[in-house]
Amino acid sequence: MVDVLDNKRAATRFRILVQIAERQPAVSQGEIAGEVGVTSQAVSEYIRELVDDGLVEKEGRSRYRVTNEGVDWLFQAAGSVRRFANHVTEDVLGAMGEDAAIATADVAEGETVSLTIRDGLLHATPGDEGPATGVATTDAEAGTDVGVTSFEGVMELEPGTVTVLQVPAVRTGGSRAIDAETVTDHCESADLVVATGVEAVVACRKAGTDPSVSFAVGEVAADAAERGLDVTAVATTDAVGRVTDVLRDAEIGYEVLES
Repeated sequence: MVDVLDNKRAATRFRILVQIAERQPAVSQGEIAGEVGVTSQAVSEYIRELVDDGLVEKEGRSRYRVTNEGVDWLFQAAGSVRRFANHVTEDVLGAMGEDAAIATADVAEGETVSLTIRDGLLHATPGDEGPATGVATTDAEAGTDVGVTSFEGVMELEPGTVTVLQVPAVRTGGSRAIDAETVTDHCESADLVVATGVEAVVACRKAGTDPSVSFAVGEVAADAAERGLDVTAVATTDAVGRVTDVLRDAEIGYEVLES
């Protein structure tokens, strides 16, 4: 697991790699030093280490490029930062502030509501019978959004799972080489369908399903599963690793199937 929040050195390594990705191939170590807040000598040492680790390749004097391995590392590191930020904003600050929920019945401002997660969204029901409760900050009719604060208790939520369905790359047949019925079965049984790679998107469409998301699929699948949704992620073979890396780092249960 990539965790750039472990220590200052890991965080600096992450920031320098981001700077190289933004500036490549012409990379000014002095400019990076100014952005990151370290010396040019330190930047040089970090870059040398990144090259040795295969995350960056040197193309010439002051010319560097992030490798495919470096891109994958950045995706994983960024996912780690995102999950920590979500924990702070949703779990820590969220309990101190106000959130929005869908009212399951008419709610009056100041009324105690029970909180549940349905289809990945927060719902508020008048009353205090649930294990998690809050106080409505607005009036709301059934089916509309209501503000909620003063959260107490823990919501009961069974995490969802992710099924990763592989689609061959176009060079080995692409969407033509898969069984559309298999894709249809897995998509119909899922709460959410996402796809990454042109071949995967086409396979979904041929099976009668338009994926909800075709970018940042691993992150979306992990977030949805954390909210209790069962997800089918259709992925071109070349992209499967990027999806499963995110799921593994997020400790989301998944299985990979060949279509």
